[in-house]
Amino acid sequence: MKNHQFATLAVHAGEAPCKITGAVDTPIYQATTFAAVDSDEMAALYSNEKPGYMYTRYGNPTLSALQEKVAALEGGDAALAFASGMAAISSAILGYVKCGDHVVAARSLYGAAYNFLNKKLPAMGASATFVQSARAEDFEKAIQPNTRLIYFETPSNPILEILDIAALARIATAHGIASMIDNTFASPALQQPLKLGVTVSVHSATKYLCGHGDAMGGVVIGPKDYIERLDRDVLRDFGGIMSPFTAWLMLRGIHTLHVRMPAHCANAQKVADFLARHPWVERVNYPGLANHPGHDLAQRQMSAFGAMMSFEAKGGYEAGKRVMDRVKIFARAASLGDTRSLIVHSASTSHRAVPPEQRLAIGITDGLVRLSVGIEAVEDLIADLEYALAV
Repeated sequence: MKNHQFATLAVHAGEAPCKITGAVDTPIYQATTFAAVDSDEMAALYSNEKPGYMYTRYGNPTLSALQEKVAALEGGDAALAFASGMAAISSAILGYVKCGDHVVAARSLYGAAYNFLNKKLPAMGASATFVQSARAEDFEKAIQPNTRLIYFETPSNPILEILDIAALARIATAHGIASMIDNTFASPALQQPLKLGVTVSVHSATKYLCGHGDAMGGVVIGPKDYIERLDRDVLRDFGGIMSPFTAWLMLRGIHTLHVRMPAHCANAQKVADFLARHPWVERVNYPGLANHPGHDLAQRQMSAFGAMMSFEAKGGYEAGKRVMDRVKIFARAASLGDTRSLIVHSASTSHRAVPPEQRLAIGITDGLVRLSVGIEAVEDLIADLEYALAV
C-alpha cells in the first residue's frame, strides 16, 4: 500500500458524515440497547438475518466504524474489536484451537501471550510447542498432526527478534493450517502481514493504534468467515467487548497514525545509534542497526524499523536498575506506543510470567531494559539516557 493511500484510509476508512445530523466525526453510540420496529425485526437482528444493531455485545455503530477502518489499514476482509489486547489474542487463538489441538509458537512473545499458550491452553486440553530459533524450517519441524495454528510476533517483545513472515505463512498454508501474527510493535503503518500471506493479524490497539495512552483495546483482522465465527462463537459468549467511547478514542488516534509513526521511527533510530556507541551499553536490540541479525529481513518486510528497542547496560541488573531510576523524561511505566517515551524492566514486568530459564534462553536477561521511543525532541531523549548511563 502506498503511503498516500494509507494516510487517506487512516482518516476516512469506516467513517462518513452521520446520515441523521451530518456530524463529520463518527458519533459515540453510548447505548447498550437499540430498539427494533417490531418483534419480527428484533428476531431477525438477533439471528443475524438482518443487518443492524440490537445490543452492544452483538454490535455497535462506533465499533463497526473502528473495525472497518482497521480492516482497511491491514488490507483484511474484516476485523473485530475487543476490550484489551489479550482479549483479542486469546479469543483469536480460541477461534482456531479446541481441546486436543496443538499450536506451534515463537519463542519470543509478549509475556501474557506466552502464559496463555503455556498454561491456559493445557488447562483446556490443548498444547503449544515453542520453537527455540528464528528459522522458518524449525517451525515446520514442530508441526504435528493435530497442529491448527502457527503463532508469532515480529518484531518480538522485548528482544526485537525478526521472523520471516512470508515463509511462515507459506509453511502454514502448505500444511493446511492457519498463521497468526501479533503486529502490535510494527502497526499496519510499517508492516502488512496479511499481504504476505498470514491468515490473521492481531493487535493490542492500546499501543500505536490508539497512540495516546488513554484507551485500552484489541483488534483481530482476518477472513470474513473467520471473523464472523469469532464474533458469534467466542466474543459474544466470553463478552470481552470494547466500549463505544473507547472505540471513538481509537478512531481519533488512528487519524494521526501515519503522521506519528515516522516521528517515532526517526527518533528511535537516533536513540539506537547513540546507545550502540555508548561505552556502558553491552548490547542493543533494534532492527534498524546494521549488526542486528534480522536487519536485512526487517528491511524487506517493514517500511521502517519501528520505535521499540531494548538494551543492556554493562553491569547487569544493577546497571539496568540505575538507568531506570535516573531517567527524567522517559516514564517508568508499562505499555508502549504512546507519544511519550516509556521505559520498563521486562524481567520483572511484562515477562514476569515467563520461566527464568526460558527468558534467559531467548535473551531476556535480568538487566534488560525496554524502551518505547516517543515523539519528543530526540536531543532531549538522548540527553536523558546519557545522564542515566553516566557512572
